[in-house]
Amino acid sequence: MRRSGLVDHTRGLGAHDHVCWRYDDVPEFEARAREFLLDGLEQGYRVCYVASGDVDALVHGLRGIDGIDRALREGAAQVTSLEATYPVGAVVEPEAQVRAYTAATEAAVRDGFAGFRVVAEATPLVRTPKQLAAFARYEHLVDRYMADHPFSAMCAYSSAEIDDSAFAELACLHPNTNARAPGFRLHAADGHTTALGGEVDSHADGLFTQALNRVDLRARDGELVLDARELTFIDHNNLLRLADHAARLGAPLALRGSWPGLARLVDLLDLRDVHVDHAA
Repeated sequence: MRRSGLVDHTRGLGAHDHVCWRYDDVPEFEARAREFLLDGLEQGYRVCYVASGDVDALVHGLRGIDGIDRALREGAAQVTSLEATYPVGAVVEPEAQVRAYTAATEAAVRDGFAGFRVVAEATPLVRTPKQLAAFARYEHLVDRYMADHPFSAMCAYSSAEIDDSAFAELACLHPNTNARAPGFRLHAADGHTTALGGEVDSHADGLFTQALNRVDLRARDGELVLDARELTFIDHNNLLRLADHAARLGAPLALRGSWPGLARLVDLLDLRDVHVDHAA
């Protein structure tokens, strides 16, 4: 099972984990990036650092990682300038970016590494509404790939440049984040399923609908299954939105969760095409 929830550091994350990190200043971000990359090197992954700026300056920011120079020489670590890949104002093509990371992961495994791990400071790619919409779609698609392949990533965004609303659109599509808002997480899970965690309350109304429209919820064996083991609350309006979304997909909804209020709410709302399977 992938890790899902709030995190206050980037150590101890596994081969399929995906973190959305909001930071206030560059030294803070670089410290968390070093944690994540060092942990990856120690677990046998090839690691990659992607951020804005000159490559030499980016390498300098990684000097706190033991053995980083050797890792760079031997191909265990890579550093890429964001500007070398994307022109200013570029809109990411989601499927193409996932293909690029798929190829990088497969290459790392062929070269004898346990997998591939990336830190990407992606603030310049989400500054406009068009960029944000494309990148949010990419975040979901790449998260889907990560769930079943040895690829892990930390996606970082500057709080000085990205407002709360934009960050929430991105964070809610990650299994892990360091920010308490938006409160819920809708992300890929093991076995080609989707998981819903956290709290879905009235503050999340529009964002939850938007997130449902961005992810690929698909029926399997005649029903739409949602792993809700990490769900701690959902209000009646958002449960109705979820049920309506499943109905539009033409499938009954199966919620696998442990929050006691879930089954009671389904019964209270008389949602006949929704059932709750208790999961520990």
